[in-house]
Amino acid sequence: MDPARAEALRQTLGLRGIIASGDPLPPFFHQAYFWDPHPAHALGEDGHPRVGGLIPDMGLPRRMWAGGRLDFHAPLRCGLPAEKRSECVSSKRKDGRSGPLALVTLRHEIWQEGALCVTDLQDLVYREAHDPNQPARVAPTTQDPSEGTRLRFSPTLLFRYSALTFNGHRIHYDRDYAIEREGYAGLVVHGPLLAQHLMLAAQKALPEMRWFSFRATAPLMDFEEAALIWNDQAGFIRGPDDRLCMVAEAG
Repeated sequence: MDPARAEALRQTLGLRGIIASGDPLPPFFHQAYFWDPHPAHALGEDGHPRVGGLIPDMGLPRRMWAGGRLDFHAPLRCGLPAEKRSECVSSKRKDGRSGPLALVTLRHEIWQEGALCVTDLQDLVYREAHDPNQPARVAPTTQDPSEGTRLRFSPTLLFRYSALTFNGHRIHYDRDYAIEREGYAGLVVHGPLLAQHLMLAAQKALPEMRWFSFRATAPLMDFEEAALIWNDQAGFIRGPDDRLCMVAEAG
């Protein structure tokens, strides 16, 4: 686990300190490792690798990272080899209020020096292609008045995070595609990037954090300011108009 990659992510997130060989990785920094590159002809229109391998093809093209849970068993350390083992633990198609959708859960295990360090459950949702005539879904809101920590996400930041995590999804860097093909108002802030900020806040409150779970509830755009609120073992990210973008818990 090359320390240079962790250091690049630290700089991208604007965190203090230096990450060197032998240091424990901050939680969720394993997102910058275990790239799985594919040739251009193996990518879908959205920039993601085509489904049909680890993730079954259920005929629904729009991918969203809906949430997940992480269990931290031991620290991952920079400068040491690590192995990622992945499997699809569930996949099912169902009819939702806004049309058909597919729910997929992936399980990733990160091993280092013969020990399981992190278990990462990833929940994905697949939906039909965007229909401009379909009414937009109503986002949940929060009435919590806490000011929290202000967060801004520039297009440059989104591009750097996409590059470091090898995330080719065009909604994060191709504004025309995000608006015209997927119906968003602008570039979409990565769900894992929001979760990363919540996880760092949780670690400050819980230095011995053993688990963390999160759920995306509404998208946040690159031109919007957000607030991060964390209280003891739970928190959320609030967008404009009190829109609830993500909720999380830790312990």
